[in-house]
Order: sequence, then C-alpha cells, then structure tokens
Amino acid sequence: MTRIGILTSGGDSPGMNAAIRSVVRTAIYCGHEVLGIYSGYQGLVEDEIKRMDLSSVGDIIHRGGTILGTSRCPEFEKETGREKALKTIQKHKIEKLVVLGGDGSFHGALSLAEKGLDVLGIPCTIDNDLGYTDYTIGFFTAVETITEAIGRIRDTSSSHERGHVIEVMGRRCGDLALYAGISGGAESIIVPEEKANLDAINQKVIQGKERGKRHHIILVTEGTWDPYRLAERIQNETDVETKVTILGYVQRGGTPNISDRIMATNLAAQGVLALEKIHGAYAMAFKNNRAEILSLREALKIEKKFSKTLYQEIQMVSI
Repeated sequence: MTRIGILTSGGDSPGMNAAIRSVVRTAIYCGHEVLGIYSGYQGLVEDEIKRMDLSSVGDIIHRGGTILGTSRCPEFEKETGREKALKTIQKHKIEKLVVLGGDGSFHGALSLAEKGLDVLGIPCTIDNDLGYTDYTIGFFTAVETITEAIGRIRDTSSSHERGHVIEVMGRRCGDLALYAGISGGAESIIVPEEKANLDAINQKVIQGKERGKRHHIILVTEGTWDPYRLAERIQNETDVETKVTILGYVQRGGTPNISDRIMATNLAAQGVLALEKIHGAYAMAFKNNRAEILSLREALKIEKKFSKTLYQEIQMVSI
C-alpha cells in the first residue's frame, strides 16, 4: 500500500472534481490509500489533511469547482513554507503527491520533488496555456460557457443593432478567444499572440452594417486591450453603438462537459497507474487523443504554440 496525497491548486476549473474522483477510486482499486489535502499548498503548510474513501468522491463527477478547495499560498513560495509542507508530508507518511492545476501549481510540485518527493501533475486550467499537452481539463467547458454567452449577447445586439466587445480570460494565451470565437461565430478576435489591427476590425464593422448586418461581436483576451477604450474607439470610428461585457469568473464555474469529464477521468486514472512505477516529477498530458506521461521539468520547458491555422480560418469565415 502506498500513501498518495492529492491537492488542487491555482484557479479552479470544471473537471477538477472528476479528476479527484478518478484518482481516489483508481488508487483504492489498486490497493493504495489516499489523503485529501485541503486549500491547495496552504493545506500542506497548515496540515489540513483528511483520509479519503470511496464515499468521499461520490456524486461529484458532474460538479464544477473542487471539493478539496484551492487558494493562493504566498508562504509556500518561501523556503520556510516549503519546509513546513515537507514536515506535514512526513507526518502523514505521504509517499507520492498528485497536483491538479496549471503552470504555477506545477512549479510548486517541482520544488517538492527536488526535496525527494514523487509528484505527478494533472493539467487543470481553463486557459489551455500549457504547451506540453494538446488540451487542459476545464478548457472545453469554458469555451462552451463563452459560446453560450456570445449567443445571448448576439440576440440583444441584433435587436438594438449594436456592436459588442466581450472580454474573456486567458492572460498570455488566446485559446479561449480563438475557440469560442470560432464556435460562437464572432466577427473579430483579439489575442496576445497576434497584433491587433483595429482598422481592419472597424472596416469589417462598417462593411457588415452596409450589407444589413445588425450585430458585430469582438472577443478580446484579458490584458491585451482595455475593453471600454476599445469599444469607444470602435463606436467613434464606425458610428456603430458598441457595448462591453466582461465575462469574468462565470467562465470558471458550471458543470463540466463530457469532454472534460472523460479527459479528467482518463488522465487521473492513467496517472495513478504510472505512479506505481515512477520516481521523481512527472506530468500527465493529453496528446493525440490519448493520455501520455512525461518529465514535469521537461514539460514546463515546452512553449505553448498558438494555432495560426485556426486564426487564419476565423479571419476568412467571419467576413
């Protein structure tokens, strides 16, 4: 029997609970013991740990968020905090640690691995900003949430003959805007990977209006443009009234879709099986529609590639 700890860290994402369920039940099926660590790395520092059984993860596969909770833990970023975490790990005789999260969470796991703990990262973030995996758990649910919002906003924009700027999450990665823009039929998207051409966007608004189009949807990744300044410029230069909606944290919540439930179950189950054989720091990836495992250190070095093909396609079909 191996004692496996599990925590969720960073921003929550739909599908985290499905992954927790898969880790716990696969581990118990294989004869191991699972300890749930609450509130992310804060739970390691403050010893918030509880043994998990089959009932602990009952009826959670469809729930958004994370039953283990998550938090930012500045104390863990310091050596003194990491030493407290290690003492907690030793106290509970945790031999292996599963971390559900994104880039920052994985760097935290790597710091523990450097002190001798076996760790495994499972990619859970709506941003889809990890370069080593095709997709991250929670991404497709967030895309669906944004796509639904686009449809609702289009209805009211068409009624009032307006343009609409919609800000989505993503920070340094424009995948949410790109995929939701395609699936939601947005006319323009602004992402950090490509230089925005406001003149081209304005021209598209004017051309659409001249042929009788009653709406114009522009998706913008947070941090690339101030959405209110952008809307003001579009309105001033096209004479089309333009409103703003910032979707914010609504993108993180909600029931995980089928894709995220399946991916979470697959990556977590295969991760537990891999933990029985590996030592060190590793990460699960979803590549070419299957689960793969690779060095966590090497995974974090892989640069995220933006799909220029999809970006070009949305330029063509949104004229």
